[in-house]
Amino acid sequence: MSSEPSGRRSAGHAWRWALAGLIVVVALAVAVWPRGDDRSEEQHQAPVASGVSDDLRAAAHLPDCPSGAAPGNGPLAGITLGCLADGEPVDLAAALAGKPALLNLWAYWCAPCARELPYLQQYAQRAGNAITVLTVHSDPDEAKALSRLRGLDVRLPGVLDADARVRTVVGAPSVLPISVLVRADGSIADVEVRAFDGVDDIANTVAGKLGVAA
Repeated sequence: MSSEPSGRRSAGHAWRWALAGLIVVVALAVAVWPRGDDRSEEQHQAPVASGVSDDLRAAAHLPDCPSGAAPGNGPLAGITLGCLADGEPVDLAAALAGKPALLNLWAYWCAPCARELPYLQQYAQRAGNAITVLTVHSDPDEAKALSRLRGLDVRLPGVLDADARVRTVVGAPSVLPISVLVRADGSIADVEVRAFDGVDDIANTVAGKLGVAA
């Protein structure tokens, strides 16, 4: 068996090393090459869906959220939240402007909240148009909020406050439930860090803080 001449072997090794070097250079170029198309696709991606179906919203039978054309004032100005009834954005201060309001901060996992919510619905029916009663689900799980309201048969207008922005701007502690009493001009009359124990308790508190009789 004959062996390959040494000159030919040297040339072959040199050629293979050159080819390997070229492959490395090409790979590095591909790795660092700007990907304008990729960035464009990322920038135009649709926002992630909330995962809440229209059927689930419909099953909760929630009324539409309040709305207002004029900009609102006070600490709630600039806060936009999603309406539980339809997912549409609600400018909170504008929606509440011109009428006293009771904002009830709650969450699906809060047992005292579950006991209090039916009282709030009864109070809202009793007070009529004299005051806006709005629930504020202070947790990101919108589906569980809708399911909880459906199970309690509570049908109050409500918004989703996934980041607890309302609680933050009114300076309330990290507990639930909390009721925020808002004057017609957008200023905060009081923050009740407790659960109401009945409809009369709500009515007496609102009358004393906001002057609304019911």
